[in-house]
Amino acid sequence: MNILDKIVADKRKEVDLKKLIFPPSQFEHSILFERETFSLAKALRNSDTGIISEFKRRSPSKESINQNANVGQVAKNYEKAGVCGMSVLTDIKYFGGSIEDLILARASVQLPLLRKEFIISEYQIIEAKAYGADVILLIAAILTKQEIKTFSELAKSLGLDVLLEVHNEEELHKSIMPSLDMLGVNNRNLKTFEVSLETSKKLSKLIPNDFVKVSESGISSVDAIKELKPYGYEGFLIGENFMKTDNPGKSAIEFIKKLKN
Repeated sequence: MNILDKIVADKRKEVDLKKLIFPPSQFEHSILFERETFSLAKALRNSDTGIISEFKRRSPSKESINQNANVGQVAKNYEKAGVCGMSVLTDIKYFGGSIEDLILARASVQLPLLRKEFIISEYQIIEAKAYGADVILLIAAILTKQEIKTFSELAKSLGLDVLLEVHNEEELHKSIMPSLDMLGVNNRNLKTFEVSLETSKKLSKLIPNDFVKVSESGISSVDAIKELKPYGYEGFLIGENFMKTDNPGKSAIEFIKKLKN
């Protein structure tokens, strides 16, 4: 059993338990459930930098990245830096995040917020909307084609953007459908955790131009973005590179300044 299998097995248990405690009907009474969402896809298409900055405390490959960071403060500083959107990790066990981080970020900024989560149930999509998300992540490696269709159509009906993440050609071919807004190529092999930008380059020509192309993982320099832009990428998800510093927002400001020069 690889790390991804373990995460998904634990996630199924977590969601089953949550359903008993907080039935999905409760979420529909949330004050945020009726709010008009911000489109990350539109923000990326209209941007010359395309940065999606991430908030994460740790990961399976890095035991500690920034355990004591204040999500609200980091979100405000990311917004000041001029990022297009913010990704918030909500997985507790493996990434040290929580759904509360999402609502605290929502209370702090007017940016499009991506719920970064291992979504395996419609429940998590309804929950994302209730906690202030604008975008959900679907990971092709853990979902069937039918699940991708069902989950993405539900998200669209709730006014959420959908970012579909793939790691290889096989996942990409099963995933392309009109209910997606963005196709993200994860440069990290989720089975080995090795990173290579070649993954984004190789898959770029297979992604139709109807979708915003996003490159994820291993983007730690302005040069990496400049290398990927000719391949049609408009979005770049950067997490660890900002979060490993004492001031993630300041790092984002400096990074974007360099990118614009």
